[in-house]
Amino acid sequence: MTLHTGRPQNTADREAREVRTYDKLDSLGIIYTCVDHAPAETMEDCREIEKSLMAPICKNLLLCNRQGTAFYLLLMPGDKPFRTKELSAQIQSARLSFASPQKMEEYLDIHPGAVSVMGLMNDHENQVQLLIDEDLLQKEWLGCHPCVNTSSLRLKTADVIEIFLPAVHHTYQTVRLIGGEPL
Repeated sequence: MTLHTGRPQNTADREAREVRTYDKLDSLGIIYTCVDHAPAETMEDCREIEKSLMAPICKNLLLCNRQGTAFYLLLMPGDKPFRTKELSAQIQSARLSFASPQKMEEYLDIHPGAVSVMGLMNDHENQVQLLIDEDLLQKEWLGCHPCVNTSSLRLKTADVIEIFLPAVHHTYQTVRLIGGEPL
């Protein structure tokens, strides 16, 4: 895996959603590092990528309430378990479940395995509320996919919070997830 600053030199063979991510970051003046790799669909796949990227890759989950009327993008440390009941109580939402691949595509223009905060640039109607675990907000760097799971980005957490989110008209809610075994 080769780490490089900014967009890959040749983007001709890349998916449009990935190129749009680089275009957005470049237009905002956000400096980022990128690494290409084999498809990474699980957090286990991301462990080696994290070493090359020199940043922890977030676990990104697209969730919805029981009625399928409210959608949430949860960013959390990759080594923390996800407890539905714990998060539901904090955001005062009915039982949460994973959103369908169709909703990922519709709202974020992302496929399963590539869910990322970068997908919020495609949520023009603000259908998805961003939730960020408080531990991530303490990290200097954030690792995520550029809307595809064959590349990963390292960005300053402050740039995501202070530049990217306002530019794509999204805010976030801080949540506190406890470590330990999943329920």
